[in-house]
Amino acid sequence: MNQPTASESVDWSSYRLPAEWENHEATFLAWPHNIETWPGLLEGVEKTYLHIIQALLPGEKVYLLAKDCQAAEQIQERIHQEKISSPNLKVLTIPSDDAWVRDSGPIFVLRRDTKTPQRIAHDFIFNSWGKKYGPWDLDDVIPSAACRMLDIPWVTHDFVLEGGSLDTDGQGTLLTTEQCLLNRNRNPSLSRTDIEERLERWLGIRKIIWLNDGLEGDDTDGHIDDITRFVAPGTVVTVVEPDTQDANYAPLQENLSRLRTARDANGRLLQVIELPMPPRSDGPHQRNPASHANFYIGNCAVLVPIFGSPTDSIALDRLRPFFPSRKIVGIDCRDLVAGLGAIHCITQQIPAIS
Repeated sequence: MNQPTASESVDWSSYRLPAEWENHEATFLAWPHNIETWPGLLEGVEKTYLHIIQALLPGEKVYLLAKDCQAAEQIQERIHQEKISSPNLKVLTIPSDDAWVRDSGPIFVLRRDTKTPQRIAHDFIFNSWGKKYGPWDLDDVIPSAACRMLDIPWVTHDFVLEGGSLDTDGQGTLLTTEQCLLNRNRNPSLSRTDIEERLERWLGIRKIIWLNDGLEGDDTDGHIDDITRFVAPGTVVTVVEPDTQDANYAPLQENLSRLRTARDANGRLLQVIELPMPPRSDGPHQRNPASHANFYIGNCAVLVPIFGSPTDSIALDRLRPFFPSRKIVGIDCRDLVAGLGAIHCITQQIPAIS
């Protein structure tokens, strides 16, 4: 089995963070089990997971993490009951505190400019979005546990970073927010320049586009995957709030303004496509950070959060032209988002190496 690699022994200039639309080997999901995250809603959340799994399986493997052996048996029985049968679905027993593997899971980079690309995983510190919820010790070791089980090399860093705080075009441009990455509850001893230098070195980034704040109700301190996403090199979608009295209106307008003057790593002005925010909804914790931008790009389908809202069809229609070879699948996320996250938050891709 692979052992962790020392960061200083890796020539990071040979690696890059791939775009989500590039070919996947598999998608990680962690079966939901934390009743404090979804009080009274777990049954509905499980149904949402099953819809997501069914949409992904035709195009790639799905590694479904079970918190223990008993949970693995129960998940297998549930899958059998739902008549889901595919060699692409694998249940892995890896303990977890919660289901947000976008943030707790490994982040993969690929070796560039080679006929046989190599892949390595980053194992960053997960501290439950600034030590908001506990415990998180099991979540923090998911990357090493998963990489060891799948025989994928990995590097462990003394640096707090969550996958939902990043989005890339795969060509050296990174989107993120100041609210999250510059928050003192993450890496308080590091300056903005320090953080930029690490992201550029470890992820093969040449240009960072900093947006300001995220959504009201987002307990992750403004993750980018709720607000602005690349859909193609040089093209982003970003959410906007039409109600000038809403708390999201001003910060989303500020982000829109920054995007309209931003250039990517190749010097191009971005094409900016607006996605409407769904109407406000509140859940058991606070305002739900419901957003159509929290979609996930699989090999054969793009899974888009919908909320029984008039904005659902608008969002699906605006995304469809950018993914002509993929099916655009609306997934009802009204129960899922009550836990303060949606589809992108619970998925993490393993990029293919061939």
